[in-house]
Amino acid sequence: MDTFTSRRAFLAAAGGIAALPFAARANDMPFEDWLRGFREEAMQKGMKRGSLDQALTGISPIARVLELDRSQPEVRLTFEQYFARVVNKARIDTGRTRLAENRELLGRVAQRYPVQARFIVALWAVETDFGRLTGGFNIFAALATLAYDGRRSQFFREELLNAIRIVDRGLIKASDMRGSWAGAMGQSQFMPSSYLAYAVDFDGDGKADIWGSRADVFASIANYLVRVGWKDDETWGRAATLPPGFDRTLVDHNKVTKPLSEWQALGVRAADGGALPSRDIAASIVQPDGEAGRAFLVYGNFRVIMRWNRSVNFATSVGLLADSIGEV
Repeated sequence: MDTFTSRRAFLAAAGGIAALPFAARANDMPFEDWLRGFREEAMQKGMKRGSLDQALTGISPIARVLELDRSQPEVRLTFEQYFARVVNKARIDTGRTRLAENRELLGRVAQRYPVQARFIVALWAVETDFGRLTGGFNIFAALATLAYDGRRSQFFREELLNAIRIVDRGLIKASDMRGSWAGAMGQSQFMPSSYLAYAVDFDGDGKADIWGSRADVFASIANYLVRVGWKDDETWGRAATLPPGFDRTLVDHNKVTKPLSEWQALGVRAADGGALPSRDIAASIVQPDGEAGRAFLVYGNFRVIMRWNRSVNFATSVGLLADSIGEV
């Protein structure tokens, strides 16, 4: 999904996990019965009994997981509140330092997976505070809690199956699979399905270690972005100013996309009031806090970041943090 940065804002809360009574479930089946049915399904899908024993023995619902699921910061905070938590001077300064420290490695990653280094570092920063907060929840218990809850049960049921597939294939020990309350793992905070699809063994040690290998973390982030459509010759977007009386129906990044030249003709300008770039780039307008808030022109790479986390607050903040980190 770190310190006030994304839906993983409470990764460090693992020390307070308790198998409390599960009062918010969406079905009446006892958890033990639900888990028994899940095990049967997993075995029917070819997973080994030993892997299921490693992953599922002794787990129980975690009430804290549901509390965090209901209070995700991208949803409950305004953009400006969220942005202030994500993009601050300390994080920008650390981001510049980390980019400089890893310049050679990031360059090698970019040769294989063409993504500007500042965006890799920005995502790393927002997700886990540069790898500092990767989470301490038992992944299997957290995912089982959310699958049993019912609000998004099918999604988390599939993620739980994928987490067991990781163990079943011998990629990671079940005991090492700890992460966020939502089941996201490692310094890149990949869900199990993303790990299976995008994690990369860049350092060549035989495993895609998104927990301990910066090479694998950076390459996995870049591989994800490239695979879902990243363009390394474009940025994410830019701050903009809208003219008085601007047609509010045009502020819709899901439905309205126009070339920069058309936005220019409609009176949209750069944040400093200057002309928009002359490049032929398709863009949309977002105003996360509504008409009174800041406006941004966003490009295709913004939509790629939205694939990573479907929050305008998240995607805009990652883009702005990447801009602040820069290519130093």
